[in-house]
Amino acid sequence: MDTSKMTSTSASSGRTSAFGRTSRLMLAGAIAVGLAACAPSFKADVSRFQAQLPAPQGQTFAVVAEDPALQGGLEFSQYADYVAAEMAAQGYTRAASPEMADLLVSLDYGVDNGRERIRTNGAGFGAGPFIGPWGGFGGFGFRRGWAYGFYDPWLAAPQVRSYTVYTSEVEVKIDSAATGERLFEGEAQAVSRSGRLQQLVPNLVDALFTDFPGNSGEVLRITIKDDGETKVREID
Repeated sequence: MDTSKMTSTSASSGRTSAFGRTSRLMLAGAIAVGLAACAPSFKADVSRFQAQLPAPQGQTFAVVAEDPALQGGLEFSQYADYVAAEMAAQGYTRAASPEMADLLVSLDYGVDNGRERIRTNGAGFGAGPFIGPWGGFGGFGFRRGWAYGFYDPWLAAPQVRSYTVYTSEVEVKIDSAATGERLFEGEAQAVSRSGRLQQLVPNLVDALFTDFPGNSGEVLRITIKDDGETKVREID
């Protein structure tokens, strides 16, 4: 029996096994990095106008519905709490009732019925970011390559995908309760794959109160990531 061949074969097998483990670890790492890079974010366009909005010095406020039919509703009350939390974070104090408030904060919100969009992905090598090995989030929705798993750009085929996008909006106005003077107007608008206000309103309110009250007349693109990081960019 040739023991030298056995030793050589065993060593080769060990190297192959080690290489396999290393490859699997590298692949797992690549997947993890890819998924982390694809973490979704929320983007909203925010415009704000203000005129003599008083700095917080003990003023009280109440959140009321722009549409009187919504006042007192459970859904409105939940969204009003989001706005109230942001106002409190600025240093204002929530009043027990609108009659006892120095500032009246009116809230309106809504989402449209959606519209269809069609996206065509190119084929072959260099077809663009919408074809890839494991897919990810981009633009308004989920994208993926021609098959789950390993990716061969030479076998990729064009894809036509249709999906629905929704435009949602939150508006906040602040008036002096004593004089009725308009002190602040703000609007946050977003386009997304979701039409559920329960998911959209908290993010829209968050965007609207980012760097509150802002500079009168400017329009900003507010990006809120899942990790809480916020990016602000002025739109020309």
